[in-house]
Amino acid sequence: MKHPKIMLLCLILILLSGAAACIAPGRLPEERSVPTAAPETAPTEPGDWALTLVNADHPIPADWESELVTLSNGVQVDARIYPDLQAMFDEARSEGIYPVVGEGYRTHEAQEAMLQEKISAFLAEGYSQTEAEQLARDWVAEPGTSEHELGLAADINADKTRSANEEVYAWLAENAADFGFILRYPADKTDITGIDYEPWHYRYVGKEAAAEIMQSHLTLEEYLAAQ
Repeated sequence: MKHPKIMLLCLILILLSGAAACIAPGRLPEERSVPTAAPETAPTEPGDWALTLVNADHPIPADWESELVTLSNGVQVDARIYPDLQAMFDEARSEGIYPVVGEGYRTHEAQEAMLQEKISAFLAEGYSQTEAEQLARDWVAEPGTSEHELGLAADINADKTRSANEEVYAWLAENAADFGFILRYPADKTDITGIDYEPWHYRYVGKEAAAEIMQSHLTLEEYLAAQ
């Protein structure tokens, strides 16, 4: 038989070992990187960029930046208006109306070239330099004051092989606001816009603003003044 003191010492060591095992900190469960689902958010209206006013008295803001996308025919528009523009065209085509964007974004240089070309055309008709410049500016906006330089405006006409311009203009006047676009230069508002009636020129302002503007028969100038 082993010595009683040795046996007692062994018993004490065994008990202490077991107690240590019980209170020793174990490893925390491994944290799993479970992605949290993003909260569903309702679509929001465009910001102030969509209501930027550009005309003869309000030139393009110095810090304005367009986010351009190129359409299938090579015309460019601001990428922010593209989804609603495409949706509008899809709806029109589903109803047998076939629009095309003839003009979209225009650089400052392109606007300047267009003005100079118009001046040259009037000079060729025999007008003086002063007369030619004045007449040209009745047709072409001064560079820096054209909505086309924003990228938010589009001249929309018909695919002549499938529709007539009058059909496209009538459809746009009735439906464009549903997609955030307004007829920018109405026939009876030239004293406010300073631009003759252009049934092809549509400007993106967002659906909410477009609905108010078209229902109340306002120009963008009048709408913003009332805010």
